[in-house]
Amino acid sequence: MKFLKDIVGAAWFKISSLNSFAILLRIGFGLVISKVLAIYVGPAGMALVGNLRNFQTSLESFSTLGFQNGIIKYTAQFKEDNEQFKKLISTVAITISLFILLLGVGLFIFREAITSYLFSSENEYEIIIKAVIFSLPFYGFSLFFTSLINGLEKYKKVVYISIIGNIIGFVFSLVLVFNYNVLGALLAMVLAPTTNFFIASFFIFKEIKFFQFIQLKFFDKRILKNLSSYSAMALFSAITGPMIYIFLRNHLIDTAGIDTAGFWESMSRISSYYMLFVSSLMSMYFLPQLAVSNEVETKLIFRNYFKTIVPVFFVGIVTIYVCKNWIISILFTTEFQPVSELFFWQLVGDFFKVCSWILALHFLAKRQTFAYFVTEIFSYSTLILVGYFAINHFDAEGAVLAHAVTYFIYFIMLLFYFRKRI
Repeated sequence: MKFLKDIVGAAWFKISSLNSFAILLRIGFGLVISKVLAIYVGPAGMALVGNLRNFQTSLESFSTLGFQNGIIKYTAQFKEDNEQFKKLISTVAITISLFILLLGVGLFIFREAITSYLFSSENEYEIIIKAVIFSLPFYGFSLFFTSLINGLEKYKKVVYISIIGNIIGFVFSLVLVFNYNVLGALLAMVLAPTTNFFIASFFIFKEIKFFQFIQLKFFDKRILKNLSSYSAMALFSAITGPMIYIFLRNHLIDTAGIDTAGFWESMSRISSYYMLFVSSLMSMYFLPQLAVSNEVETKLIFRNYFKTIVPVFFVGIVTIYVCKNWIISILFTTEFQPVSELFFWQLVGDFFKVCSWILALHFLAKRQTFAYFVTEIFSYSTLILVGYFAINHFDAEGAVLAHAVTYFIYFIMLLFYFRKRI
């Protein structure tokens, strides 16, 4: 009973309860979209969607130069200091505007090569890259605005952005997939998130006089320098992680065929749904808490996380494993039955990923750049080496096995590093 009381009484639980409707809505829409994709695009189309998803993850971080976590931290820190807050907003807005312009030009120049690498086609899906270029400013500023709202601890508004954005994106995705099949699915992935810009704009303009803050005289190189460590960490992960997954998926396509790669992507989609419960808490609650915590408070945050979040997650993934065949039948078609063989190692990897998340988040919250790079480089090296050779021997099951091995080693490494704080 004490265990349950600890969970229900925890601040994260109250925030999670507030956010649970948004998460469930997003998952519900995601389940419907997965079923539609399974019917209309099949395993092969799912593999292409996976490559675009990884590429888009990189671009979302690039569109804000990886500043999101830094924006949350410094907004929480400067929200009572009007002068510093103005400098933060002006510096970030000017910097990402210039970078988005340069990034868009670069994508346009290399659009054919990018199309070929992602989709094995130079012309058929080039419109997708053009749509990405069009969407870049909307990606960047929607993330910027949401990070500001998060740092101001206006959690309800963050939830509202998610709810409204998911509803609009769901309808948008259905229309495009029904009418254009694979092309529609890819366009939906690119264009649907742009609606969050308009929703986030509405809420941020009610909180602050945003445009009055955007003046060249408020631009502060010191703030840019402070954000640069967050940028380096975020962009490294934004480039390396998704590119490794695209490489491994293309290797799987070459080794076992595009349908097999589609099975792995389907497993990844299932994983992304239940991982939302923890990932949303990471950015919404734990990052702002760790950003302002002292040594004693950090130790308490760690301990509470392992006493509450981790056990709840473990129960959840055991339930998912027991119900895996039922889940596949609901989300996909009989063509996707081989996905059931991927659950065990995916769930094992996700468990150790959740265990390691809170520890890795400390690097971001406290700007421990060197430790972050050492651990990330080691884990990504493990993933690409184990993944490459495991795929050669076990096809898609090798990919999820690499996921499990990587996060097990990553967690042990972080556990050793933080052994005195847990």
